[in-house]
Amino acid sequence: MDAQQAELRALYADTTEVTEVFDPASLAGAGCVLVAAERGETLVGCGALKRWDAGTAEVKRMYVTPDARGSGAARALLDALIARGRALGYARLVLETGDRQHAAVALYARAGFRRIPNFGVYAGVENSLCFELLLA
Repeated sequence: MDAQQAELRALYADTTEVTEVFDPASLAGAGCVLVAAERGETLVGCGALKRWDAGTAEVKRMYVTPDARGSGAARALLDALIARGRALGYARLVLETGDRQHAAVALYARAGFRRIPNFGVYAGVENSLCFELLLA
């Protein structure tokens, strides 16, 4: 999480992007999931689902280390989160990413996510892009 936040701060240094301080408790509780990708014994990526309500979870903390990008790790993480979301009975997944994260936007589009109006804390944030995937 620290590497992700450092990368985001560098990418959005000249904007109003607000990066979150990671609190592991934010991913605790019923309906929340954390997945990780490893190469050998080295952690190379992670992603999470954070439950909003019985029908919706938010994809959070999607990150793959720079040396593992292009390896399929990000798609494997996203596919695992989608499968877990279905297994938990969610009807949809939502997510937010930044407008400078072109590879992430492409990944989400290839996985079937479609653009939606910015939600929650991202409403009105110009460099935020929000997406949803209907699971049902």
